Amino acid sequence: MTPRYIYLHGFASGPGSHKACLFRERLAEHGIEVAVPDLAQGDFEHLTITSQLGVIERLAGGAPAVLIGSSMGGYLAALYAARHSEVTRAVLMAPAFSFARRFSEAIGVDTADWQRTGVLDIYHYGERRNLLLSYDLIEDGMRYEDYPETTQPILILHGRRDAVVPVRLSEEFAARRPHVTIEVLDSDHEMLDVRDALWQKAAAFLLVS
Repeated sequence: MTPRYIYLHGFASGPGSHKACLFRERLAEHGIEVAVPDLAQGDFEHLTITSQLGVIERLAGGAPAVLIGSSMGGYLAALYAARHSEVTRAVLMAPAFSFARRFSEAIGVDTADWQRTGVLDIYHYGERRNLLLSYDLIEDGMRYEDYPETTQPILILHGRRDAVVPVRLSEEFAARRPHVTIEVLDSDHEMLDVRDALWQKAAAFLLVS
């Protein structure tokens, strides 16, 4: 059975992100349709890791799947692959391992104040406006492992100058897993300045017979 390709966007992003469009367009040139769900399902305020994994599960439907994820989406792809052997392979771009535990550092917010008030007013890049986000994201996220125990072939693409998700996290993940290949690019977290290299390395991994 031909696997379904699913792209998972990053935190406070959406299906229209630059990299989502890049992979959708380039893979379409090879006759591959890519599903790009809104992981928040229109309810960013109540976003959790569990709810997003549910979106992936409903979309994949238990069938073979290839996952491509960016930042938080990369972490979700790893979490999902660790729980679903039907995932055949995955590309993780700057995967946000240890998402809940590193959120304050990565986003630069006061989690103590957020926990006290219950909601955070934060800019959503996909919506281009500020939205509220429940602290449930962190409480739920703490239930999940920092480094999922995957077994499938995985390619990690990470920027050497990433100030949001340090490349050392991906290096630590790859070091103990022979099925994981890591490519470090001379770029930042978004890696938009190395789009061609990003695609070429991903294509060499994805478009195999």
